[in-house]
Amino acid sequence: MIDDTFDEFFDPNGEIRHDVRLVVSALDALGRDEFRARMRLAEATFLRGGITFSVYGDEQGADRVFPFDLIPRTIGAAEWATLARGLEQRVRALDAFLNDIYHRQRIVRARVIPRWLVEGASGWVRQARGVMPPGGRYIHIAGIDLVRQPDGEFAVLEDNVRTPSGVSYVLENRAVMKRVFPRIFRNARVQPVDEYPMRLRDALLSVAPSRRRPRVVILTPGIFNSAYFEHAFLARRMGCELVQGADLFVDHDRVFVKTTRGPMPVEVIYRRVDDAFLDPTVFRPDSLLGVPGLWRAYAAGNVTLANAIGNGVADDKAVYPYVPKMIKYYLGEEPLLRQVETFICARKGHRSHVLEHMAKLVVKATDAAGGYGMLIGPQATKAERRAMAARIGDNPRGYIAQPLLELSTCPAWIRNSMAPRRVDLRPYVVSGKDTWVLPGGLTRVALRRGSYVVNSSQGGGSKDTWVLGGTSA
Repeated sequence: MIDDTFDEFFDPNGEIRHDVRLVVSALDALGRDEFRARMRLAEATFLRGGITFSVYGDEQGADRVFPFDLIPRTIGAAEWATLARGLEQRVRALDAFLNDIYHRQRIVRARVIPRWLVEGASGWVRQARGVMPPGGRYIHIAGIDLVRQPDGEFAVLEDNVRTPSGVSYVLENRAVMKRVFPRIFRNARVQPVDEYPMRLRDALLSVAPSRRRPRVVILTPGIFNSAYFEHAFLARRMGCELVQGADLFVDHDRVFVKTTRGPMPVEVIYRRVDDAFLDPTVFRPDSLLGVPGLWRAYAAGNVTLANAIGNGVADDKAVYPYVPKMIKYYLGEEPLLRQVETFICARKGHRSHVLEHMAKLVVKATDAAGGYGMLIGPQATKAERRAMAARIGDNPRGYIAQPLLELSTCPAWIRNSMAPRRVDLRPYVVSGKDTWVLPGGLTRVALRRGSYVVNSSQGGGSKDTWVLGGTSA
Protein backbone atom coordinates (compact mmCIF):
# COMPACT_ATOMS: atom_id res chain seq x y z
CA MET A 1 0.00 0.00 0.00
CA ILE A 2 1.06 3.62 -0.62
CA ASP A 3 0.40 6.13 2.15
CA ASP A 4 -2.56 8.53 1.75
CA THR A 5 -4.05 6.64 -1.19
CA PHE A 6 -7.13 4.48 -1.63
CA ASP A 7 -6.07 0.91 -2.28
CA GLU A 8 -8.50 -0.83 -4.67
CA PHE A 9 -7.84 -4.28 -3.13
CA PHE A 10 -7.16 -3.68 0.57
CA ASP A 11 -8.83 -1.51 3.21
CA PRO A 12 -6.77 0.59 5.70
CA ASN A 13 -6.60 -2.42 8.06
CA GLY A 14 -5.05 -4.59 5.37
CA GLU A 15 -8.23 -6.63 4.89
CA ILE A 16 -9.34 -7.60 1.38
CA ARG A 17 -12.25 -5.45 0.18
CA HIS A 18 -15.56 -7.25 -0.28
CA ASP A 19 -15.87 -6.78 -4.06
CA VAL A 20 -12.45 -8.30 -4.81
CA ARG A 21 -12.44 -11.27 -2.43
CA LEU A 22 -13.41 -13.82 -5.07
CA VAL A 23 -10.80 -12.50 -7.52
CA VAL A 24 -8.01 -12.40 -4.92
CA SER A 25 -8.85 -15.92 -3.74
CA ALA A 26 -8.77 -17.26 -7.31
CA LEU A 27 -5.45 -15.56 -8.10
CA ASP A 28 -3.92 -16.81 -4.86
CA ALA A 29 -5.01 -20.35 -5.71
CA LEU A 30 -3.01 -20.25 -8.93
CA GLY A 31 0.31 -19.82 -7.18
CA ARG A 32 3.29 -17.75 -8.29
CA ASP A 33 4.63 -20.17 -10.93
CA GLU A 34 1.28 -20.65 -12.64
CA PHE A 35 0.61 -16.91 -12.59
CA ARG A 36 3.99 -16.28 -14.25
CA ALA A 37 3.16 -18.85 -16.93
CA ARG A 38 -0.14 -17.15 -17.67
CA MET A 39 1.56 -13.78 -17.77
CA ARG A 40 3.92 -15.12 -20.45
CA LEU A 41 0.91 -16.42 -22.37
CA ALA A 42 -0.73 -12.99 -22.24
CA GLU A 43 2.44 -11.24 -23.41
CA ALA A 44 2.84 -13.68 -26.31
CA THR A 45 -0.78 -13.10 -27.32
CA PHE A 46 -0.27 -9.33 -27.44
CA LEU A 47 2.94 -9.75 -29.43
CA ARG A 48 1.40 -12.11 -32.01
CA GLY A 49 -1.68 -9.93 -32.29
CA GLY A 50 0.36 -6.83 -33.09
CA ILE A 51 -1.35 -4.91 -30.27
CA THR A 52 0.85 -1.85 -30.37
CA PHE A 53 1.01 1.90 -29.94
CA SER A 54 3.49 4.47 -31.21
CA VAL A 55 5.58 7.10 -29.46
CA TYR A 56 6.38 10.12 -31.61
CA GLY A 57 10.07 10.99 -31.60
CA ASP A 58 11.09 7.64 -30.12
CA GLU A 59 14.59 6.85 -31.36
CA GLN A 60 14.13 3.12 -30.65
CA GLY A 61 11.38 2.71 -33.23
CA ALA A 62 7.76 3.75 -33.65
CA ASP A 63 5.75 0.70 -32.55
CA ARG A 64 5.72 -0.92 -29.12
CA VAL A 65 3.67 -3.75 -27.68
CA PHE A 66 1.13 -2.18 -25.39
CA PRO A 67 2.17 -2.77 -21.72
CA PHE A 68 -0.45 -4.89 -19.97
CA ASP A 69 -0.80 -5.94 -16.34
CA LEU A 70 -2.57 -9.22 -15.70
CA ILE A 71 -4.06 -8.37 -12.30
CA PRO A 72 -7.52 -6.92 -13.04
CA ARG A 73 -9.06 -3.82 -11.52
CA THR A 74 -12.55 -4.55 -10.15
CA ILE A 75 -15.59 -2.35 -9.52
CA GLY A 76 -18.81 -3.53 -7.87
CA ALA A 77 -22.09 -3.44 -9.79
CA ALA A 78 -23.78 -0.93 -7.47
CA GLU A 79 -20.86 1.50 -7.54
CA TRP A 80 -20.66 1.20 -11.32
CA ALA A 81 -24.37 1.95 -11.74
CA THR A 82 -23.86 5.24 -9.87
CA LEU A 83 -20.81 6.10 -11.97
CA ALA A 84 -22.64 5.34 -15.22
CA ARG A 85 -25.48 7.71 -14.30
CA GLY A 86 -22.96 10.45 -13.54
CA LEU A 87 -21.11 9.89 -16.82
CA GLU A 88 -24.32 9.99 -18.85
CA GLN A 89 -25.35 13.22 -17.09
CA ARG A 90 -22.00 14.84 -17.79
CA VAL A 91 -22.01 13.99 -21.49
CA ARG A 92 -25.58 15.28 -21.88
CA ALA A 93 -24.53 18.61 -20.38
CA LEU A 94 -21.40 18.87 -22.53
CA ASP A 95 -23.42 18.11 -25.65
CA ALA A 96 -25.95 20.79 -24.69
CA PHE A 97 -23.09 23.23 -24.13
CA LEU A 98 -21.69 22.62 -27.62
CA ASN A 99 -25.10 23.00 -29.20
CA ASP A 100 -25.65 26.26 -27.34
CA ILE A 101 -22.22 27.79 -27.78
CA TYR A 102 -22.31 27.31 -31.57
CA HIS A 103 -25.85 28.66 -31.85
CA ARG A 104 -27.77 30.81 -29.35
CA GLN A 105 -24.94 31.20 -26.81
CA ARG A 106 -27.35 31.54 -23.90
CA ILE A 107 -24.77 30.39 -21.37
CA VAL A 108 -22.32 33.21 -22.16
CA ARG A 109 -25.09 35.80 -22.34
CA ALA A 110 -26.16 34.62 -18.87
CA ARG A 111 -22.51 35.02 -17.75
CA VAL A 112 -22.33 31.48 -16.46
CA ILE A 113 -19.06 31.08 -18.36
CA PRO A 114 -17.04 33.98 -19.85
CA ARG A 115 -17.18 34.42 -23.62
CA TRP A 116 -13.45 35.17 -23.75
CA LEU A 117 -12.69 31.82 -22.13
CA VAL A 118 -14.84 29.89 -24.61
CA GLU A 119 -13.77 31.67 -27.77
CA GLY A 120 -10.15 31.75 -26.60
CA ALA A 121 -9.97 27.94 -26.54
CA SER A 122 -7.73 26.40 -29.18
CA GLY A 123 -10.58 23.97 -29.94
CA TRP A 124 -13.06 26.75 -30.72
CA VAL A 125 -13.98 26.66 -34.43
CA ARG A 126 -15.60 29.92 -35.48
CA GLN A 127 -16.75 28.42 -38.80
CA ALA A 128 -19.00 26.03 -36.84
CA ARG A 129 -21.25 28.88 -35.63
CA GLY A 130 -24.76 28.16 -36.88
CA VAL A 131 -23.93 24.69 -38.27
CA MET A 132 -26.08 21.89 -36.82
CA PRO A 133 -24.66 18.35 -37.05
CA PRO A 134 -27.04 15.77 -38.57
CA GLY A 135 -29.16 14.30 -35.81
CA GLY A 136 -28.33 17.26 -33.56
CA ARG A 137 -25.64 15.27 -31.73
CA TYR A 138 -22.15 16.72 -31.15
CA ILE A 139 -20.61 14.04 -28.90
CA HIS A 140 -20.92 10.51 -30.25
CA ILE A 141 -17.96 9.04 -28.36
CA ALA A 142 -16.68 10.44 -25.07
CA GLY A 143 -13.79 9.24 -22.94
CA ILE A 144 -14.13 10.70 -19.44
CA ASP A 145 -11.01 10.30 -17.29
CA LEU A 146 -11.76 9.44 -13.65
CA VAL A 147 -9.56 9.14 -10.58
CA ARG A 148 -10.47 7.65 -7.22
CA GLN A 149 -9.60 10.03 -4.41
CA PRO A 150 -8.22 9.04 -0.98
CA ASP A 151 -11.75 8.91 0.51
CA GLY A 152 -12.76 6.33 -2.10
CA GLU A 153 -14.98 8.61 -4.21
CA PHE A 154 -14.40 8.93 -7.95
CA ALA A 155 -13.84 12.36 -9.48
CA VAL A 156 -13.60 13.53 -13.08
CA LEU A 157 -10.07 14.56 -14.01
CA GLU A 158 -10.73 15.61 -17.60
CA ASP A 159 -13.11 15.19 -20.53
CA ASN A 160 -12.17 13.83 -23.96
CA VAL A 161 -14.83 14.57 -26.56
CA ARG A 162 -12.81 15.09 -29.74
CA THR A 163 -11.21 11.80 -30.77
CA PRO A 164 -10.87 9.78 -27.54
CA SER A 165 -8.64 6.74 -27.97
CA GLY A 166 -7.91 3.53 -26.09
CA VAL A 167 -11.09 1.48 -26.42
CA SER A 168 -9.41 -1.12 -28.65
CA TYR A 169 -7.12 -1.95 -25.72
CA VAL A 170 -10.17 -2.44 -23.51
CA LEU A 171 -11.51 -5.04 -25.94
CA GLU A 172 -8.16 -6.73 -26.53
CA ASN A 173 -7.37 -6.80 -22.80
CA ARG A 174 -10.66 -8.52 -22.21
CA ALA A 175 -10.08 -11.09 -24.96
CA VAL A 176 -6.69 -11.96 -23.46
CA MET A 177 -8.07 -12.20 -19.93
CA LYS A 178 -10.85 -14.54 -21.07
CA ARG A 179 -8.22 -16.81 -22.57
CA VAL A 180 -5.87 -16.66 -19.60
CA PHE A 181 -8.42 -16.82 -16.74
CA PRO A 182 -11.56 -18.51 -18.15
CA ARG A 183 -12.68 -20.07 -14.86
CA ILE A 184 -12.19 -16.89 -12.83
CA PHE A 185 -14.25 -15.03 -15.41
CA ARG A 186 -17.17 -17.40 -15.16
CA ASN A 187 -17.18 -17.30 -11.37
CA ALA A 188 -16.82 -13.51 -11.08
CA ARG A 189 -19.71 -12.76 -13.48
CA VAL A 190 -17.87 -9.91 -15.17
CA GLN A 191 -20.07 -7.58 -17.21
CA PRO A 192 -19.34 -7.80 -20.97
CA VAL A 193 -17.62 -5.18 -23.13
CA ASP A 194 -17.62 -6.99 -26.46
CA GLU A 195 -20.67 -5.22 -27.82
CA TYR A 196 -18.92 -1.84 -27.99
CA PRO A 197 -18.16 -1.87 -31.76
CA MET A 198 -21.74 -2.64 -32.72
CA ARG A 199 -23.11 -0.22 -30.14
CA LEU A 200 -20.96 2.47 -31.73
CA ARG A 201 -22.01 1.50 -35.24
CA ASP A 202 -25.70 1.53 -34.29
CA ALA A 203 -25.31 4.94 -32.60
CA LEU A 204 -23.66 6.41 -35.70
CA LEU A 205 -26.29 4.94 -38.02
CA SER A 206 -29.03 6.44 -35.83
CA VAL A 207 -27.81 9.98 -36.60
CA ALA A 208 -26.96 9.46 -40.28
CA PRO A 209 -28.47 12.10 -42.58
CA SER A 210 -29.92 9.33 -44.79
CA ARG A 211 -31.91 6.39 -43.45
CA ARG A 212 -31.49 4.37 -46.64
CA ARG A 213 -28.63 1.95 -46.00
CA PRO A 214 -26.16 4.62 -44.83
CA ARG A 215 -22.46 3.84 -45.23
CA VAL A 216 -20.09 4.34 -42.30
CA VAL A 217 -16.32 4.71 -42.77
CA ILE A 218 -13.46 5.31 -40.35
CA LEU A 219 -11.11 8.09 -41.47
CA THR A 220 -7.52 7.52 -40.29
CA PRO A 221 -4.43 9.71 -40.75
CA GLY A 222 -2.61 6.51 -41.78
CA ILE A 223 -0.24 3.85 -40.55
CA PHE A 224 2.16 6.26 -38.86
CA ASN A 225 -0.47 7.61 -36.46
CA SER A 226 0.02 6.49 -32.85
CA ALA A 227 -3.49 4.99 -32.70
CA TYR A 228 -3.54 3.30 -36.12
CA PHE A 229 -3.89 -0.14 -34.53
CA GLU A 230 -7.14 1.05 -32.96
CA HIS A 231 -8.47 2.53 -36.20
CA ALA A 232 -7.92 -0.75 -38.06
CA PHE A 233 -9.23 -2.83 -35.16
CA LEU A 234 -12.50 -0.88 -34.92
CA ALA A 235 -13.04 -0.93 -38.67
CA ARG A 236 -12.85 -4.74 -38.61
CA ARG A 237 -15.09 -5.08 -35.59
CA MET A 238 -17.64 -2.53 -36.83
CA GLY A 239 -17.74 -4.03 -40.30
CA CYS A 240 -16.95 -0.77 -42.07
CA GLU A 241 -14.24 0.54 -44.37
CA LEU A 242 -11.00 2.08 -43.09
CA VAL A 243 -10.12 5.00 -45.35
CA GLN A 244 -7.63 7.82 -45.67
CA GLY A 245 -8.33 11.27 -47.04
CA ALA A 246 -7.25 10.31 -50.55
CA ASP A 247 -9.91 7.58 -50.62
CA LEU A 248 -12.72 10.14 -50.29
CA PHE A 249 -13.91 13.01 -52.46
CA VAL A 250 -16.76 15.50 -52.43
CA ASP A 251 -19.09 16.14 -55.35
CA HIS A 252 -22.07 18.52 -55.14
CA ASP A 253 -21.60 18.72 -51.35
CA ARG A 254 -21.85 14.95 -50.92
CA VAL A 255 -19.04 12.64 -49.82
CA PHE A 256 -18.06 9.55 -51.82
CA VAL A 257 -15.55 6.76 -51.27
CA LYS A 258 -13.60 5.28 -54.17
CA THR A 259 -14.21 1.54 -54.54
CA THR A 260 -13.55 -1.13 -57.16
CA ARG A 261 -17.24 -0.81 -58.06
CA GLY A 262 -16.97 2.92 -58.56
CA PRO A 263 -17.78 5.84 -56.22
CA MET A 264 -20.11 5.01 -53.33
CA PRO A 265 -21.87 7.61 -51.14
CA VAL A 266 -20.74 8.02 -47.53
CA GLU A 267 -23.17 9.30 -44.91
CA VAL A 268 -21.16 8.85 -41.68
CA ILE A 269 -17.46 9.40 -41.04
CA TYR A 270 -15.99 8.27 -37.72
CA ARG A 271 -13.00 10.53 -38.05
CA ARG A 272 -9.74 10.05 -36.20
CA VAL A 273 -8.25 13.15 -37.84
CA ASP A 274 -8.09 16.43 -35.91
CA ASP A 275 -10.26 19.39 -36.94
CA ALA A 276 -7.40 21.40 -38.40
CA PHE A 277 -6.53 18.68 -40.93
CA LEU A 278 -10.03 17.69 -42.09
CA ASP A 279 -10.48 20.07 -45.02
CA PRO A 280 -7.54 21.97 -46.53
CA THR A 281 -9.90 24.42 -48.26
CA VAL A 282 -11.18 25.69 -44.89
CA PHE A 283 -8.59 24.85 -42.24
CA ARG A 284 -4.90 24.04 -42.78
CA PRO A 285 -4.15 24.40 -46.49
CA ASP A 286 -1.06 22.19 -46.16
CA SER A 287 -3.03 19.19 -44.87
CA LEU A 288 -2.76 16.00 -46.90
CA LEU A 289 -4.88 14.04 -44.42
CA GLY A 290 -8.28 15.55 -45.06
CA VAL A 291 -10.81 15.85 -47.86
CA PRO A 292 -11.27 19.05 -49.89
CA GLY A 293 -14.90 20.12 -49.68
CA LEU A 294 -15.68 18.01 -46.60
CA TRP A 295 -16.67 21.11 -44.62
CA ARG A 296 -19.26 22.09 -47.25
CA ALA A 297 -20.79 18.61 -47.17
CA TYR A 298 -20.90 18.69 -43.38
CA ALA A 299 -22.37 22.21 -43.19
CA ALA A 300 -25.03 21.19 -45.74
CA GLY A 301 -26.08 18.33 -43.45
CA ASN A 302 -25.09 15.64 -45.94
CA VAL A 303 -22.56 13.79 -43.78
CA THR A 304 -22.30 13.05 -40.06
CA LEU A 305 -18.87 13.54 -38.51
CA ALA A 306 -18.19 11.72 -35.28
CA ASN A 307 -17.25 13.56 -33.26
CA ALA A 308 -18.51 16.93 -34.51
CA ILE A 309 -16.13 19.65 -35.66
CA GLY A 310 -15.45 22.16 -32.86
CA ASN A 311 -15.86 19.77 -29.93
CA GLY A 312 -12.42 20.74 -28.62
CA VAL A 313 -13.88 23.74 -26.82
CA ALA A 314 -15.76 21.34 -24.51
CA ASP A 315 -12.70 19.40 -23.38
CA ASP A 316 -10.44 22.41 -23.00
CA LYS A 317 -8.95 22.16 -19.52
CA ALA A 318 -9.83 25.79 -18.72
CA VAL A 319 -13.49 25.12 -19.60
CA TYR A 320 -13.54 21.98 -17.41
CA PRO A 321 -14.08 23.88 -14.10
CA TYR A 322 -17.43 25.14 -15.45
CA VAL A 323 -18.97 21.74 -16.22
CA PRO A 324 -20.84 21.54 -12.87
CA LYS A 325 -22.43 24.89 -13.73
CA MET A 326 -23.33 23.56 -17.18
CA ILE A 327 -25.10 20.59 -15.58
CA LYS A 328 -27.16 22.91 -13.41
CA TYR A 329 -27.81 25.39 -16.23
CA TYR A 330 -28.84 22.98 -18.98
CA LEU A 331 -30.24 20.03 -17.02
CA GLY A 332 -31.46 21.64 -13.82
CA GLU A 333 -29.70 18.90 -11.86
CA GLU A 334 -26.98 18.64 -9.26
CA PRO A 335 -23.75 17.04 -10.59
CA LEU A 336 -23.52 13.37 -9.72
CA LEU A 337 -19.73 13.24 -10.11
CA ARG A 338 -17.11 15.31 -8.34
CA GLN A 339 -14.31 17.06 -10.10
CA VAL A 340 -10.91 18.40 -9.14
CA GLU A 341 -10.20 21.91 -7.87
CA THR A 342 -8.71 23.83 -10.81
CA PHE A 343 -6.91 27.18 -11.08
CA ILE A 344 -7.26 28.98 -14.43
CA CYS A 345 -4.03 30.84 -15.13
CA ALA A 346 -5.86 33.30 -17.40
CA ARG A 347 -7.45 34.70 -14.23
CA LYS A 348 -5.06 37.06 -12.47
CA GLY A 349 -5.84 35.87 -8.94
CA HIS A 350 -5.57 32.22 -9.93
CA ARG A 351 -2.32 32.88 -11.81
CA SER A 352 -0.73 34.53 -8.77
CA HIS A 353 -1.69 31.53 -6.64
CA VAL A 354 -0.24 29.10 -9.17
CA LEU A 355 3.04 30.96 -9.48
CA GLU A 356 3.39 31.19 -5.70
CA HIS A 357 2.49 27.54 -5.00
CA MET A 358 3.79 25.78 -8.11
CA ALA A 359 5.92 23.42 -6.02
CA LYS A 360 2.68 21.87 -4.71
CA LEU A 361 0.64 21.88 -7.93
CA VAL A 362 0.37 20.06 -11.24
CA VAL A 363 0.40 22.50 -14.16
CA LYS A 364 -1.17 21.41 -17.45
CA ALA A 365 -1.45 22.92 -20.92
CA THR A 366 -5.15 23.44 -21.63
CA ASP A 367 -5.03 21.82 -25.07
CA ALA A 368 -2.48 19.04 -24.51
CA ALA A 369 -3.01 15.31 -23.97
CA GLY A 370 -1.05 12.17 -23.28
CA GLY A 371 0.84 13.65 -20.34
CA TYR A 372 2.61 16.19 -22.55
CA GLY A 373 2.86 19.87 -21.62
CA MET A 374 2.55 18.99 -17.93
CA LEU A 375 4.69 19.83 -14.92
CA ILE A 376 4.34 17.93 -11.63
CA GLY A 377 5.47 20.62 -9.20
CA PRO A 378 6.52 18.43 -6.26
CA GLN A 379 8.75 16.34 -8.55
CA ALA A 380 10.10 19.21 -10.69
CA THR A 381 13.38 21.06 -10.26
CA LYS A 382 13.53 24.79 -9.58
CA ALA A 383 14.73 25.35 -13.14
CA GLU A 384 11.77 23.43 -14.53
CA ARG A 385 9.34 25.43 -12.41
CA ARG A 386 10.96 28.71 -13.54
CA ALA A 387 10.62 27.64 -17.16
CA MET A 388 6.95 26.79 -16.64
CA ALA A 389 6.36 30.16 -14.92
CA ALA A 390 7.79 31.87 -18.00
CA ARG A 391 5.49 29.88 -20.30
CA ILE A 392 2.50 30.81 -18.17
CA GLY A 393 3.53 34.47 -18.33
CA ASP A 394 3.74 34.30 -22.12
CA ASN A 395 0.39 32.51 -22.53
CA PRO A 396 -1.80 32.54 -19.39
CA ARG A 397 -4.87 31.21 -21.27
CA GLY A 398 -2.87 28.15 -22.23
CA TYR A 399 -2.45 26.72 -18.69
CA ILE A 400 -4.36 25.53 -15.65
CA ALA A 401 -3.15 24.02 -12.38
CA GLN A 402 -4.55 21.46 -9.97
CA PRO A 403 -3.45 19.98 -6.65
CA LEU A 404 -1.33 16.85 -6.94
CA LEU A 405 -3.85 14.03 -6.57
CA GLU A 406 -3.01 10.84 -4.75
CA LEU A 407 -4.46 8.43 -7.30
CA SER A 408 -5.79 5.14 -6.00
CA THR A 409 -3.56 2.09 -6.28
CA CYS A 410 -3.95 -1.47 -7.52
CA PRO A 411 -1.57 -4.38 -7.18
CA ALA A 412 0.53 -4.81 -10.34
CA TRP A 413 2.91 -7.55 -11.41
CA ILE A 414 6.34 -5.92 -11.34
CA ARG A 415 9.47 -8.04 -11.92
CA ASN A 416 7.96 -11.32 -10.71
CA SER A 417 6.19 -9.90 -7.66
CA MET A 418 3.21 -7.74 -6.81
CA ALA A 419 3.54 -4.07 -5.90
CA PRO A 420 1.03 -1.21 -5.63
CA ARG A 421 0.87 1.16 -8.59
CA ARG A 422 -1.30 4.22 -9.22
CA VAL A 423 -4.24 3.93 -11.64
CA ASP A 424 -6.91 6.02 -13.32
CA LEU A 425 -9.94 4.99 -15.38
CA ARG A 426 -11.27 6.07 -18.78
CA PRO A 427 -14.86 4.90 -19.31
CA TYR A 428 -16.43 5.35 -22.76
CA VAL A 429 -19.85 6.83 -23.42
CA VAL A 430 -21.50 6.17 -26.80
CA SER A 431 -24.35 8.42 -27.93
CA GLY A 432 -26.66 8.54 -30.94
CA LYS A 433 -30.39 8.68 -30.48
CA ASP A 434 -29.73 6.94 -27.15
CA THR A 435 -26.75 6.80 -24.77
CA TRP A 436 -24.83 3.74 -23.57
CA VAL A 437 -21.91 3.53 -21.13
CA LEU A 438 -19.37 0.75 -21.64
CA PRO A 439 -19.17 -1.28 -18.38
CA GLY A 440 -15.69 -0.53 -17.08
CA GLY A 441 -13.29 1.12 -19.48
CA LEU A 442 -9.54 1.50 -19.78
CA THR A 443 -7.69 1.34 -16.48
CA ARG A 444 -4.30 2.92 -17.03
CA VAL A 445 -1.51 2.15 -14.59
CA ALA A 446 1.72 3.97 -13.77
CA LEU A 447 4.12 1.03 -13.92
CA ARG A 448 7.14 3.00 -12.77
CA ARG A 449 7.66 3.12 -9.02
CA GLY A 450 6.51 6.43 -7.54
CA SER A 451 5.08 7.67 -10.85
CA TYR A 452 1.78 9.53 -11.20
CA VAL A 453 1.82 9.42 -15.02
CA VAL A 454 -0.32 6.60 -16.40
CA ASN A 455 -0.07 7.40 -20.12
CA SER A 456 1.46 4.62 -22.22
CA SER A 457 3.63 7.15 -24.05
CA GLN A 458 5.09 8.13 -20.67
CA GLY A 459 5.83 4.63 -19.35
CA GLY A 460 2.36 3.55 -18.26
CA GLY A 461 0.34 0.47 -19.11
CA SER A 462 -3.18 -0.87 -18.76
CA LYS A 463 -5.34 -3.35 -16.87
CA ASP A 464 -8.60 -5.04 -17.68
CA THR A 465 -11.45 -3.39 -15.74
CA TRP A 466 -13.97 -5.86 -14.32
CA VAL A 467 -17.41 -4.56 -13.43
CA LEU A 468 -18.74 -7.42 -11.33
CA GLY A 469 -22.29 -8.67 -11.14
CA GLY A 470 -23.01 -9.29 -14.81
CA THR A 471 -24.50 -12.35 -16.47
CA SER A 472 -21.57 -13.10 -18.81
CA ALA A 473 -18.14 -11.82 -19.81
